[in-house]
Amino acid sequence: MASSTVTSSQSNRPPRPNLAFRRLRGQRSPAEFAAAIRRAGLEIGEQVSCDARYIGRVEAGEIRCPNYAYERVFLHMFPGRTLTDLGFAPRSSVRGRRAHDTEDAPLPHTTNRANATSETSRACEPYETRNPYDPYHPHDTYEESDVLRRAFMTGGGATVAAASLGPVGLAREAAAAQRPVHRPAPRPVHRAGASDAGALEEAVRRIRLLDDRHGADGLYRRAAAPLRAAYALLDAGATRQTTADRLYSGAGELAISVGWLAHDSGRFDDARSHYAEALATARMTGDPGLEAHAFCNTAFLARDAGRPREAVRAAQAAQRVARPVGSARLMSLLALREAGGWAGLADRVGCEQALARAQAFFQRGPSDADPEWMSFYGEAELEGLEAQCWSTLGDWPRAARHARRAAELQDPHFTRNIALYTAELADDLARGGRPDEAAVAGMRVLDLLEEVQSSRVQTMLAATARVLRPHRRATGVTAFLERHASAPRMA
Repeated sequence: MASSTVTSSQSNRPPRPNLAFRRLRGQRSPAEFAAAIRRAGLEIGEQVSCDARYIGRVEAGEIRCPNYAYERVFLHMFPGRTLTDLGFAPRSSVRGRRAHDTEDAPLPHTTNRANATSETSRACEPYETRNPYDPYHPHDTYEESDVLRRAFMTGGGATVAAASLGPVGLAREAAAAQRPVHRPAPRPVHRAGASDAGALEEAVRRIRLLDDRHGADGLYRRAAAPLRAAYALLDAGATRQTTADRLYSGAGELAISVGWLAHDSGRFDDARSHYAEALATARMTGDPGLEAHAFCNTAFLARDAGRPREAVRAAQAAQRVARPVGSARLMSLLALREAGGWAGLADRVGCEQALARAQAFFQRGPSDADPEWMSFYGEAELEGLEAQCWSTLGDWPRAARHARRAAELQDPHFTRNIALYTAELADDLARGGRPDEAAVAGMRVLDLLEEVQSSRVQTMLAATARVLRPHRRATGVTAFLERHASAPRMA
């Protein structure tokens, strides 16, 4: 029995922070550094799902050695350096160790509740464990994941991305947790462990990355299955409190991500339901970051659904609960959500005041407190959201200036956002009496729609086409209208 107790001093040794890696990040936030790593990966054909959480784990020393895909990306980013130069341990010194062997171990049975405090202890991960649900990481035993990896690496477009979305293992584990066992003697129900929490977090990252690249329409229905699986895992219970916290946080973020896919593809009722589910999860667990995120998206949805007063109230609620998070960038985004509501109410003064707050918070710069889901929020998004405010207020020239700047500043990784900002620009130019420039911008959007599926962008472009029809004699307008009319529409 004593052999079941972990006695190795190595397993209890706290992780050593990776200061070299932290220095390489410099003044960039974890989210910005993660975006740079993803871009570097694309340059050499490696699609790594790096985010702020991964950066935090590396800097904390929880990942002592990256997997081979990340190694190739890091060595490409920092030529002439070795993994040791980047603060990692030699691969030979950590190969084969797995932290989840400790973290997933069931809680020991004890008659003394005071001795159960180890339930909340967190084991360090000396070697980056391979996630069986990540199609970008190599696997030895998960044939399904290998098939998904090939689909991502060799396929193209949102159709392949959507087909590859579902974390098969996550759904399988959740189904096992819910399936009744018809046996004479009852058996314990499978309880979720750290690997399940990791799969859930990876599902959230995958959805966000695919949405950034391809838009929402091809992904929404596929994303519903992981969400059902996530809540099944919550119902099954967890082996540790730390795992339970990760599951609740992950389920809430997944509900928001799925809600956003519904929102961006025009399914407003579905989106409202998902956001409400995330808000309830946040309040049950006392998670201010998750609650602020849910209110943020609720405000955005209310604005798009024609309920501007609700948008203002939701954005203000988000700002109240977000203050303890300590992220100026989050407060900036929430002020922009409020500004969008004021614009919908035709309150120019209220809108300008909220925009000024958004700019002031943004100028404070990124910080380690910035939530990982905000990797999309940079100067381009700030400009794009301000453009939408001025467009709603009918100030077309001002809106066009901000929309143009947004499209120019946007990271190429966010293909969907480039299409969105360019569509905004085309519409503002058309309504501002510059049909020839609007047609040029509209053509660029049509080019982007070959790899992006977004009902929002298509709806905006259709509205622009209607505005341009009386201006067929302007240079380029007829060509744009004819191409737009022949472009395929999503069902």
